[in-house]
Amino acid sequence: MSKNRWWRSAALTIVSTTLVLSLAGPATAATGAASGAGTVAAATAGPHVPAPTAHRPIGTASAHLVDTGRPDPWRADAPNRELMVTFWYPATSPRGAHAPYMSAELSRALYGFEQPAALRTGAVADARPAAGRHPLVLLSPGFGLSRTSLTALGEELAARGYAVAAVDATYETSVEFPGGRMESCLACGQEGTDPEFGAKSSRARAADLRFVLDRLTAPGRGGPVRGLTVDASRIGAAGHSLGGAAALEAMRQDPRIKAAANLDGSIWIPAGDDTGRPALLFSAALGGSPQATENWEENWKRFTGPRYWVDLPAAGHLSFSDQHWLVDTLRLRDQLPPGAYQENFGTLAGGRTLAATRAYLGAFFDRHLLGRPAPLLDRPSPRFPEVRFAK
Repeated sequence: MSKNRWWRSAALTIVSTTLVLSLAGPATAATGAASGAGTVAAATAGPHVPAPTAHRPIGTASAHLVDTGRPDPWRADAPNRELMVTFWYPATSPRGAHAPYMSAELSRALYGFEQPAALRTGAVADARPAAGRHPLVLLSPGFGLSRTSLTALGEELAARGYAVAAVDATYETSVEFPGGRMESCLACGQEGTDPEFGAKSSRARAADLRFVLDRLTAPGRGGPVRGLTVDASRIGAAGHSLGGAAALEAMRQDPRIKAAANLDGSIWIPAGDDTGRPALLFSAALGGSPQATENWEENWKRFTGPRYWVDLPAAGHLSFSDQHWLVDTLRLRDQLPPGAYQENFGTLAGGRTLAATRAYLGAFFDRHLLGRPAPLLDRPSPRFPEVRFAK
């Protein structure tokens, strides 16, 4: 899959194959890892998610949501679409046990070992949300990647004042449900054989995001996170790889979504009837191939609202997810096959690509959801000489 750069997923190359084959299995398992979905990890010393650039206390919670209005698109015998969602949000206090990055069971399902389960997050589990109505950003991960792969972005946006909802694409990755039930990637393999796969997934994910939005904004009922109130007039969507295509599709379908960002994902459904709403395209090395560049060039002309295309020439496709800094933090680079690191992550360090992604994505939503100045979007910045404006 990593050789098919037009697909712009490459997730399984690192997540499900390279790391599993190159690491020493159970011997690498971390001790004291969290066990079970939603279990709170002890605040022991160990590697941690890079701290947000803002210093507001943040909380997090997970929810199991069931859309009874549609069957699952990937499993014919499932009459309802089941989703796992992680929320990050401004909290009233920084006190309390921090949430685990993931459970040991999910780490084994995704990676084949438990090291990521030992990561410490910056969000307090089930913390009381701060008062007020918060702007909302919906997040969708890359194909084959868990919603946990957007933790660093979710924590950053929450520290900036946003409520954030990261939605797993069930059956496009391993997903852990309450009670320890683990669902595997039923769709894996179809991406290379079905020419309509990208469009099908984009529509399914867009429907997932819209359903979560419905649950968060429904009048007269409590939302998935007790005490969390979102501002229905200030909603954005973003995603990595296939999740980025889904974010654009969700905005196209739903007028409630005021801005959308695509982090290095091919666009599988043409923009069609333009929404006139803002779009951010953030690429690694101009999409990594002539096919990917052509895909974005074709769709660029269809965005008639405010539009931005910025590029990290020295980054790789997985640099827009947690996978880059995670590999660096856990010191796994030297255990990858020759060339695998640069092919998927480029030549920049993971901390630097994360800083750029946080800064430009934050500036985009600050401008278009909050009305704040965002000069970072207007011209090259000496803060980020690695970033160039492709358009």
